[in-house]
Amino acid sequence: MTYGPDRDRDERGRARNSRPRDHLGRPLPRDQTGVAPLPEHLALNPSQSLTTAQDLLDRGWPFQAHEVLEAAWKSAAEPERMLWQGLAQLAVAVTHAARGNRHGAATLLERGRTAIKPYSENTPHAIDVPGLLAWASSCLTQIASPNAGPIDLRPPQLRLTHLDGQPK
Repeated sequence: MTYGPDRDRDERGRARNSRPRDHLGRPLPRDQTGVAPLPEHLALNPSQSLTTAQDLLDRGWPFQAHEVLEAAWKSAAEPERMLWQGLAQLAVAVTHAARGNRHGAATLLERGRTAIKPYSENTPHAIDVPGLLAWASSCLTQIASPNAGPIDLRPPQLRLTHLDGQPK
């Protein structure tokens, strides 16, 4: 398949879509202003990644939270790669839910849950894996409900918290 010369390309010639995007990652018409994109090669440590992703989830920007978690996944050392991949999948599940895509949300919740489950006994970075597993199960129940209206998944809490509600 060939593409015309009007296709967006980066400096290396790879296809890139430069259209602005909304807070759920959907492309907007070129003449509209979208959400500022995150830097392409985001380099945050695990704590910064979790704090940034949580802030984005809490603000209702799950697509951008997914991007942060995906960057952490791609730069993580092997013992933690599946954990970060699972966290990114959970965030994109929230994106699918916000877009009204039940099937996509359920699929990504299942994938994310499967990826993080092995970390439930030894959770690095104070990530609340047991809480995230319970959250994903609850979301799947809501999505599967035959009488469910619009999907409204509250954002997950990525880390264990102190009594004051602040991340450990």
